[in-house]
Formats: sequence, C-alpha cells, structure tokens
Amino acid sequence: MVIFDCNGVLVDSEPIAAAVLSEALGGAGVRLSAGGVMRRFQGRRPADVIAAIEIAIGKSLPGDFATNVATETMRRLRNELRPVAHAERALTWIRGPKAVASSSPFDRIRLSLELTGLLRFFEPRLFSASAVQRGKPAPDLFLLAAARGGTEPAKCIVVEDSAPGVAAAAAAGMTAIGFVGGSAMPGKLASELTAMGARAVVADMRALKSTIADLRGW
Repeated sequence: MVIFDCNGVLVDSEPIAAAVLSEALGGAGVRLSAGGVMRRFQGRRPADVIAAIEIAIGKSLPGDFATNVATETMRRLRNELRPVAHAERALTWIRGPKAVASSSPFDRIRLSLELTGLLRFFEPRLFSASAVQRGKPAPDLFLLAAARGGTEPAKCIVVEDSAPGVAAAAAAGMTAIGFVGGSAMPGKLASELTAMGARAVVADMRALKSTIADLRGW
C-alpha cells in the first residue's frame, strides 16, 4: 500500500492554512508570519501546533481560537484550493491500494480531496491524526492506516513532504519518499527529509511511479 500525506503532497493547502493561522495569531497579539508557521509547524496536528504556540508565548489563546481558525481555513480552501501539479496523473499510474494519512481533521481531508477531484483514488482509506493518541512524528497514524488496510508496515511506502511525517514513517518501519515539489527551498527540504530517513526524494509527481517501482524492486 502507498500512503500519502495530504497537505503539500496531494493538495496545495499549506500556504492557505499558514496564512489563516498567521492572521489569527496577529489578531490575538502574536506575531508569526505565514512562512514562520510553515517552517515551524509543517506536518503537525492543529491541536499540537496550538499547544506549542501557547507554551512559547506563555499564555492561552482565546477559547474559540481553534474553532475560528478551522472555520476560516475551510472557507478559504473551498475558494482557493488546487491539487498539487500532476498528482492526479501520478495516482492514476500507481498500482495497488492507496491511502491518505494526514495530520488534518477528517472533514478537512475529505473536503480537500473532493475539491481537487482526488477522493476517488482513496475512499474509504482516509485517516486523520485526530483518531490516534500521538500525532506525527510518532508512528501511530501510519500504523493505524496499515492495520486498517491489512498491510504489514514493512510493505508500505509513505509519500511525505515534512520532517515530522518522514520521521513518523521511519518510526513505523515503512519506506518513506520525500516530496519537495511544493517547497520554496527544495534543496534544503530534500536534505532535511533525507536526514529523517527518506529513502528517495522527488520534486515532480510524474517521477513518483518510477521511484516507487525502484523501491519495490520491480
């Protein structure tokens, strides 16, 4: 089974979500740019991100902060979201079962895939980190996807664009491929993903089929 992260791998949602969070933080008196959000928190669960921010600033954010951010993120996704270039082509070419395992809530995962026409490749194999005790970089989410998919972890390939995601895949005993096609600094990200355990790195989804075949030894 090939397990895909969603944000930044299948859909170009990370700049949107980062901008929403940055703007909301500004309204709460916390200065953090959208770029800073992406650098610090890419691949993490929303709840874990908010907890980390509260620790960093030494106070709690408003009680409705998380709900308002989630609502605004979903609104902007409906208006602005696009698929990652060539994602549909890659998914059409790749043989065997496929799953999505994302740090986002389930409703955001499903909406993102519906909006971009990619849901048909995965449903019902959609997995959210909201369903496990520990988010990435812990292996829990990927182990859940493998168990529900009836596949041994060692036979799973994970496509990830974040260091926590690659670390989670490695901790689960899975083979990780790093995707850097959405990064403003792909060379730097490639080095980070390789250091965390990625067995290969691709910058273009059209290279994914051959990369997976090489790793499977086909």
